[in-house]
Amino acid sequence: LDVILPFVSNHFTCLYQETIVMDRPKVFVTRNYHPEAVNLLEQEFDVEVWDTNIPPPREVILDKVTEVQGMMTEAFDSIDREVVETAITLRVVANRAVGTDNFDIVAASNKGILLANTPGVLHETCADMTFALMLGVARRVVYADRQVRAGAWKVLDQSAYLGFDVNGKILGIVGIGQIAQAVIKRAIGFNMEVIYFSRTRRPEIEHEYGIRWVKDVSAILSESDFVSMHVPLTTETRGILGINEFKKMKKSAILVNTSRGPVVDSLALYHALSNGLIAGAGLDVVDPEPISPDHPLLTLPNVVVTPHIASASTTTFSGMAIMAAENIIAALNGEKMPSCINSDLLR
Repeated sequence: LDVILPFVSNHFTCLYQETIVMDRPKVFVTRNYHPEAVNLLEQEFDVEVWDTNIPPPREVILDKVTEVQGMMTEAFDSIDREVVETAITLRVVANRAVGTDNFDIVAASNKGILLANTPGVLHETCADMTFALMLGVARRVVYADRQVRAGAWKVLDQSAYLGFDVNGKILGIVGIGQIAQAVIKRAIGFNMEVIYFSRTRRPEIEHEYGIRWVKDVSAILSESDFVSMHVPLTTETRGILGINEFKKMKKSAILVNTSRGPVVDSLALYHALSNGLIAGAGLDVVDPEPISPDHPLLTLPNVVVTPHIASASTTTFSGMAIMAAENIIAALNGEKMPSCINSDLLR
């Protein structure tokens, strides 16, 4: 017995440990550039990482939702009705993004799948980028750089590079979330007058920053020297800026969009820019994404386009991934998530 009992005990201990390992929830991460977040997840779960920075094909997503309990996604990964209805084991999807337009929130909620995003992490970084685009277009920074590189700088002549002041101008903001509020703080430093439109008026923000609410988007367009878009992509905001809206803007006005590409009609914007209806545009988001190199917008000297990088500072990029991982860990452990967007909708 002294010989057999330790053997039997060790045998069952090994079996028990194997069972624990086999029962660990599975998590699928859709990109390979979040090592800190993956390390967090691996402490508690079996983690599979899509081994490239290219989005996984749709068939891969459809396959994974039948076998994993958690999924960490990017804003470009579609978790639509078909994906939700295909899901068998899936309990939580965490976006490494503040936007949620890639989610079918109603379908996921009806199936009891928790959805998460990453607010409160990226707003300062995105506000920096908003001002970078504003200044870049207004002061023709990118255009001037291109001319220098092309060998066009032959004499000391500023007349070919005249731009617009930002200081003291009117900034019109559409939407009043965290990013917009961070932009307002920067605008105050530039001595700008700020007006905003939001369906929900925010008197406390008006009082804090000395800004003014206007009754509709048309008022923003007609009064502003700079128009900055900060709305989520919904059925109501898709194509909110078209040719009729551009006609209401000042001919010296500049549009900045760091929200979502489809809130602006790209071809209408091209028409407005190429025919002098407005002076310029700074776009971190476009429609479609990625934009084709032969898209007509890219032929214009008064446009700056960046590849959806408003949140892409090293600190924010990592912080968003860690928050997404923390959302998954909390959800699968039955704890309160840092940011669940549909807990009140679950059935």
